[in-house]
Amino acid sequence: MGRLIVVQFITLDGVVEDPDGTGGTPYGGWAMHYGPQGVAGDKFRLGPILEHGILLFGRRTWEHFSTLWPRRDDPFSRRMNAATKVVVTHSRIDAGAWANSQSMSDPLEPWSRSTVGTRDVVVIGSTSIVAQLQAADVVDEYRLLTFPVALGAGRPLFPEGVQLNLISAEPVGPATLGVYATHSDSTS
Repeated sequence: MGRLIVVQFITLDGVVEDPDGTGGTPYGGWAMHYGPQGVAGDKFRLGPILEHGILLFGRRTWEHFSTLWPRRDDPFSRRMNAATKVVVTHSRIDAGAWANSQSMSDPLEPWSRSTVGTRDVVVIGSTSIVAQLQAADVVDEYRLLTFPVALGAGRPLFPEGVQLNLISAEPVGPATLGVYATHSDSTS
């Protein structure tokens, strides 16, 4: 049985918006203040999930990532580029822009429930997709890379209260990787 895992760069006050500054917000780029090593490599500890799971993206996040990842050639980037990628969109994508990508316009909740029955699905960024999955109560796990900054503005990951179960926490570069289960019977 697979898990639906959300991975996010996040601030101490819960903001996930514009960590790299490409969104043009006045507070954007907060994760990049710690240098590229703060966000490079397998910071979310995805490991074998990249080989056997599915990376799920919204169109805008996928389009941005498709301009960055294919040019990279370190071991982690090769694994990201080889991973199966599904893009939730009603628009046409250039699937050749990033290897192993396909679009999907099916309703998200039934697709996620049936796919997670057989494989892990990892949502990277894509806050509109995350919001839909949160509303459908299908997220099993959050892997949050928390940077030591509070912005006081920006889109939060959890616009309403939520209670999670801490599975693990470890320092990862300038941040802390927290792994949280959404249900008491979920494990990492």
